[in-house]
Amino acid sequence: MKKAEKKLKIAVAMSGGVDSSVAAKLLKDQGHVVVGIFLHFWQEESNSPCPPLPGGLKGVFENKCCSREALLDARRVAIKIGIPLYTLNFAKIFKKQVADNFLSEYGRGRTPNPCVRCNKLVKLGFLIKQAKKLGFAYVASGHYARLRREFPISNFQFLKNAKNTNNKYIYKLHKAKDKNKDQSYFLYTLSQDELKHLLFPLGNYAKTQVRAMAKRWKLPVAEKADSQEICFIEGKDHNEFLRRHLKLKPGLIKTLDGKTVGAHQGLPLYTIGQRKGLKIGGSGPFYAAKMDYQKNILYVVDKSNHPLICKNWLAAKNINWLSGLKPKLPLKCRAVIRYHHQAADCVISKINNHNLKVKFSRPQRAITPGQSAVFYRGGEALGGGVIV
Repeated sequence: MKKAEKKLKIAVAMSGGVDSSVAAKLLKDQGHVVVGIFLHFWQEESNSPCPPLPGGLKGVFENKCCSREALLDARRVAIKIGIPLYTLNFAKIFKKQVADNFLSEYGRGRTPNPCVRCNKLVKLGFLIKQAKKLGFAYVASGHYARLRREFPISNFQFLKNAKNTNNKYIYKLHKAKDKNKDQSYFLYTLSQDELKHLLFPLGNYAKTQVRAMAKRWKLPVAEKADSQEICFIEGKDHNEFLRRHLKLKPGLIKTLDGKTVGAHQGLPLYTIGQRKGLKIGGSGPFYAAKMDYQKNILYVVDKSNHPLICKNWLAAKNINWLSGLKPKLPLKCRAVIRYHHQAADCVISKINNHNLKVKFSRPQRAITPGQSAVFYRGGEALGGGVIV
């Protein structure tokens, strides 16, 4: 593997999974000064007791088994590749900024994406600040995304931007080589000042290549399954999580003409376009189309392409442009309205000083308030906002 021309001090966010483990190994082999940072996030307390941490490991885990197991995996990898591993307790900020916000948004009838918020406010954004305090100028992660930037690491290019007065260079976020694993969608809220401190070593690799490298290097997590769903929810069933933490009010399910066809268990448990789980007997199928929180009624329709489910525009707030510069509007590009959604042609225009209108060339199914709309031009992520 090609050695780096300049040694960098890099803190790698190590979760105990295969991706962050391979990222750390790649940077170590390039000759950089690398340390692993295990981030302890908030999770619900387990119902069963956990054994004490073996090997004299210390940390505040409040009876959370999966954090212990993940830490042990990260520790084994760090020992294998020869780097130190430290633990930072981010439980408090994670609970406030991610878990509490998740519940608050659902309680208000929106469907948030916790990973978007986590990357900005905790996993990357807050870690960058902490890493700087510890003397590390760069933070790396196992995200599948690519950056164009100025320093000579073999996986990255850089682009000089003389018009940008705040930085000598501009930092552009691009989709990963492996389009099935690309995670640029979750990173659209980052700023130029944050991007210039980040490294994504896996951006030019396919997941199959990453697995193969982990096996070749005999990393202890080479066969470990990828994490799924929402990391802080025990059992990975977010509806059960909502039932435990929200005061849900059962109500009626009605058609648009006012006919009662069933009963719901609480409006936060349902999302636009949903069919499974409605539990409506008789004729159908029915699809969730509108939630009336004032009257506590779930309205359904019998066509999956109904105008309430398939719309040709959306409004977005909390807009962030990754370049740090607002583009000239109207802007033709493509938009992704949820993770793994197929990017759709659109035109972005201004509604007011805070909100944008995104009009699609074809109607899009299940545009959901609270999710993020992320804008792309080719493989470059331009920015995005939260759907209202």
